[in-house]
Amino acid sequence: MIYNYKNVAINYRDNGEGKTVVLLHGFLEDLTIWKEIALVISKTHRVIAIDLFGHGKTPCLGYIHTMEDMAKSINALLNHLNIKDVVIIGHSMGGYVSLAFSELFPSKINGIGLVNSTSEPDSEEKKQNRDRAIKAVKHNQQTFVGMSVANLFAPENRERFQNEIFQIKKQALKTPVQGIIAALEGMKIRPSRTDFFKSLECKKMIVIGQHDPVMNPKSTRQLFENSDVEILELSGGHMSYIENLEDLSDFIVHFIDF
Repeated sequence: MIYNYKNVAINYRDNGEGKTVVLLHGFLEDLTIWKEIALVISKTHRVIAIDLFGHGKTPCLGYIHTMEDMAKSINALLNHLNIKDVVIIGHSMGGYVSLAFSELFPSKINGIGLVNSTSEPDSEEKKQNRDRAIKAVKHNQQTFVGMSVANLFAPENRERFQNEIFQIKKQALKTPVQGIIAALEGMKIRPSRTDFFKSLECKKMIVIGQHDPVMNPKSTRQLFENSDVEILELSGGHMSYIENLEDLSDFIVHFIDF
């Protein structure tokens, strides 16, 4: 399905009936990452999965896609569909967008889930890495994508999921260079939302991969130890929707039971 927002055709899927769950993919991904999980939860809920700007079948909006830009487009889509409140769940970058959405439109939030994501901003080192990534993707998109995707999996899972890694790389290569750069620029300037996340009065969860090379599992766990955030720690890396699909699916089903 298509929704036109600021002359950009936003691609989304809308399945099931009942209370609404919004699913947001991460960097270099698209809405199809949720295929198996969406099939399960659409049996009891309405599921909206969205291609964010510059990803999947949704074109770019501009040179920088801030998390707030993407959140506002989601809100416009929900208004168009006459949806008043949601549980919003995001993988990686999708988690950053979920937090931005929750801060901008708190009255619409029944719950928020961060999957292999964080409420913390980029460190100075991470910002420098994003600048290097922008140079790398301008120089050779294929090499950049190839290195980025494989390194997201726990080392012991790279051979086990080699077919999935191949498919992810194939899909990621369809992401336009402008879309990659715009997302990197947007992630680089996002603010801390840790205090906001902790204070938000709704159901909250965070999913941690024990061998996640992107999100530090130890510091993330410590950040939310004495809070009302539900924590699920899984054995894999950054790609829990592949590496730990069954456990993640079960946890999400439990979480959205509202």
